[in-house]
Amino acid sequence: MRDRPAALMLFAAGLGTRMRPLTDDRPKPLVEIAGRPLIDHALAQRGDLRLKTVANAHYRAEQVEAHFDGSDVTVLREAPAILDTGGGLRNALPALGEGAVFTLNTDAVWKGPAALPLLARAWDPAKMDALLLCVPRDQTRGHTGPGDFTTDEEGRGSPGPGAIYSGAQIIDTRLMDGIEGPAFSMWELWRRALAHDRLYLLAYPGLWCDVGRPDCIPMAEDMLADD
Repeated sequence: MRDRPAALMLFAAGLGTRMRPLTDDRPKPLVEIAGRPLIDHALAQRGDLRLKTVANAHYRAEQVEAHFDGSDVTVLREAPAILDTGGGLRNALPALGEGAVFTLNTDAVWKGPAALPLLARAWDPAKMDALLLCVPRDQTRGHTGPGDFTTDEEGRGSPGPGAIYSGAQIIDTRLMDGIEGPAFSMWELWRRALAHDRLYLLAYPGLWCDVGRPDCIPMAEDMLADD
């Protein structure tokens, strides 16, 4: 087992139903924001980290494969069904390796420091099974709802209205031990970490925009362009 994460899972297998009609002919991770596909905005969050990187794909998977052809990203198809976030991560373990890994959603853009190096510097496997990068509500764009997590003085997280989960985290894949069935949510892992007070939050210092719907695209592009 490794203490410091050396691998990244990119979640890119969703159907993109909320992004229609833009996803009628392409997967959501290839929708462009400011002339750049969403999945490339996500990859930029590696910063200067050298990580083994794996992306899952399902809807129009051949386009994701073509996008990464010749790159350092390995694409794994999920078929015949999507495995959800937890199941997708477990399916990728042979390529990622065991232990703690980064995971990253591909439907957001960021303005500020690269997300994954921030997580790497804060990761403490002695007390953490999961470290989630969250964004204060006044630093977000395009997100609806009351927020996802609150935090105590020591940084431990609890579900509830508060900061918004950015889609970036470090998670110990041993949390999946004993979970049955091929498809399951990341929440199954988080519940296990929460039960032992080992889920922690880290606040992102920059701006972040959820790009889950077509109307979020101008919000994201304005955020990126605003000096």
